[in-house]
Amino acid sequence: MEIKRREGEAISAFLYRFSKKMQQSGILIEAKKRKRKARSVSKSKRRLSALHKEQKKKEVDKARKMGTL
Repeated sequence: MEIKRREGEAISAFLYRFSKKMQQSGILIEAKKRKRKARSVSKSKRRLSALHKEQKKKEVDKARKMGTL
């Protein structure tokens, strides 16, 4: 994106026009998304998490069948 200052244009008007173009283009939103992007979880951690969830689900199902939950 390229914005040039018009002849005789005040700096405040130029900054206003620039900020409008930046907001409309979506560049700032994309940059903020990329800045906060989390790293992917390793395969072993995903596996352990899945096993843990499965174990907890079995415990909850068993408790429901027994009537303690």
